[in-house]
Amino acid sequence: MEKIEVGEILTLSYENDEEQDYEVLGSIGIEGIEYIAVGLVEEVERESEEDIDVFFLRVEENGEFFDIETEEEFEKVSKAFDEVLREEE
Repeated sequence: MEKIEVGEILTLSYENDEEQDYEVLGSIGIEGIEYIAVGLVEEVERESEEDIDVFFLRVEENGEFFDIETEEEFEKVSKAFDEVLREEE
């Protein structure tokens, strides 16, 4: 699997055959699992001071993306991304 780069645009397909474009905002490895933070392209491109919705996805070894399924996993990933952002400031 190729490394997912910040700024890369991903098109995700859903069960109802709809597709949505997301921009990769960050990537982090936690306990041997890769996670990415993504935002809707139209929200990221909109130049405003408003917050955007950020979604976290788990990246499987085969390159497939999966939603985070438990509150515990979400909290762990959210906290890790927050720590990285604080270090960058």
